[in-house]
Amino acid sequence: MNYLSTRGHPDRKRFCEILLEGLAPDGGLYLPEQYPQIDTATLAKWRKLPYAELAFEILSLYIDDIPPADLKAICAKTYTAEVFGTDEIVPLRELEDGVYLEALSNGPTLAFKDMAMQLLGNLFEYELARRGAELNILGATSGDTGSAAEYAMRGKKGVRVFMTSPDGRMSPFQQAQMFSLQDANIHNIAITGVFDDCQDIVKAVSNDLAFKRKYRIGTVNSINWARLLAQVVYYFAGYFQATASNDKPVSFTVPSGNFGNVCAGHVARSMGLPIHTLVVATNENDVLDEFFRTGVYRVRAAVDTHETSSPSMDISKASNFERFVFDLVGRDPAKLRKLFVDDLGLNGSFDLSADPAFAQAAGRFGFRSGRSTHADRLATIRDTDKRFATLVDPHTADGLKAAREQLTPGVPMVVLETALPIKFAATLVEALGEEPARPKKFEGIEALPKRVVKLPADAEAVKAFIAENCD
Repeated sequence: MNYLSTRGHPDRKRFCEILLEGLAPDGGLYLPEQYPQIDTATLAKWRKLPYAELAFEILSLYIDDIPPADLKAICAKTYTAEVFGTDEIVPLRELEDGVYLEALSNGPTLAFKDMAMQLLGNLFEYELARRGAELNILGATSGDTGSAAEYAMRGKKGVRVFMTSPDGRMSPFQQAQMFSLQDANIHNIAITGVFDDCQDIVKAVSNDLAFKRKYRIGTVNSINWARLLAQVVYYFAGYFQATASNDKPVSFTVPSGNFGNVCAGHVARSMGLPIHTLVVATNENDVLDEFFRTGVYRVRAAVDTHETSSPSMDISKASNFERFVFDLVGRDPAKLRKLFVDDLGLNGSFDLSADPAFAQAAGRFGFRSGRSTHADRLATIRDTDKRFATLVDPHTADGLKAAREQLTPGVPMVVLETALPIKFAATLVEALGEEPARPKKFEGIEALPKRVVKLPADAEAVKAFIAENCD
């Protein structure tokens, strides 16, 4: 399996090369040259597999430069009941008639990012040991990616983590999860700005090829194909739990900020998984909802990026959106470059409303969208607690609200849960008057000593910090 850049770089690379690389040399994102196709017979074989074995079957379609026995062992080591709290790993429950919640937040940091990050940590350790190399991971987080990455990488041989986050814009619990870690290979950097500033820094450093090579810079953000690939697995697992046969369609609703989680659904659908609709659920930062309604992709400036009660989605520049648009425009790198380099660079937006390709977003690719406000989140949290005795976090509430607007009779709707409610306790208190229960291992976490440095939104300052802590 070879991988190409969305922006047309001539090189073709294998999985383990792009695992450690992150962005392509031309600033593009890696995608496979083609999506492997699965049929109903394959679905039937996979239906009753344990999660770790299902992960191996799917990953092995994309990874041919790790021996199968080694890849199988990595999957078995990653997806265990000890790590994820249940043999099902991602158990599904029917919330109401035709609406399901897929639990993705039973991992070490109580967020769906653990599903991919735990695998990524084991893949990094394996490949670095095989090469006798080291890697300095530079990441950006709006809340959950950072803690999931740090918990997955702490203590890993040959790995340092430099995680940027928007200063003061995560929940107290999210900040405590990250900043309380005292491991020598973990470095937290609070950036004066918003998540998009952090993401821009990661891209700027990754595009400085001399610095990237000298300091062996990699990434754990979903611009790294390996992370997105790991997320494809739980779409298959959710599908199997929601259906009894291999030809019945299912829809998924995905709370979305950076488009990585729902892009994994796009990959699963492109492989042949019978997905009827992929619903993109946003909060007040509705760049993606605006695109799927109008065809206009309009990036917001930092001052126009709202600070909301679903903070992990406070994103106005969705990195993984480029992967979907590449498929949408027929995998034409010249057209992709015009949109994401020329148009976004000049105008901060592009407009596909008159392009015949835009109709395919809903048609051929099955995308719909919805938007929530703070009032919507509170109402959904209260309603879900009252009617179903179920607590959901604010992001999952955004998903439930959008899901109910896009139901199709006879088609199960699976809402991807994104985090446990305790990570956003203040909003739960506002909605219900009391704080949700927290696991014992996280009691008093906010009072622990913090280890974090504050830096301006400047790539050069971050590069200097990396260099200082790598010497």
